[in-house]
Amino acid sequence: MEAKTIDHGPAVRQFSVMLPNRVGALAALVKMLRTHAIEVLGLSMQDARDATIARIVVSDPETTGHLFLEKGIPHTSCELLVVELKEAGSNLLQCLDHLMMAETNVDFAYPLLSVYRGYSLLAMHVDDLEFAASILNSAGFTLVWQDTLSR
Repeated sequence: MEAKTIDHGPAVRQFSVMLPNRVGALAALVKMLRTHAIEVLGLSMQDARDATIARIVVSDPETTGHLFLEKGIPHTSCELLVVELKEAGSNLLQCLDHLMMAETNVDFAYPLLSVYRGYSLLAMHVDDLEFAASILNSAGFTLVWQDTLSR
């Protein structure tokens, strides 16, 4: 699945991978990616008794998708909106308020491991990526795209 190009570049792509709930499962996934020069830039985990869902943002989503298919690793992918937060507390609330006023739902969100220009990055899955991007862009927020993260 190729990422849509929105405004400034391709949207950030997230992979969801089901891992066994065992010691070292996440480390093995990260090691496999690193052997192909792919870095994990964002990570969110949801734990269940028998399995864990790892949501990851990577430096090379195209290669990651091909690698997962080649290795038979079950996964899904989706596009995320990534916003730069200059002041984590107040800037986060402003961001969420703008989305709320536009009646745009945030399905889930998590911070990325990367720092961009010295600021924190928040990845969000929203109802309508293009609409949310235009709302936040109009409100003066800096959005970060996959090509920026992949550098």
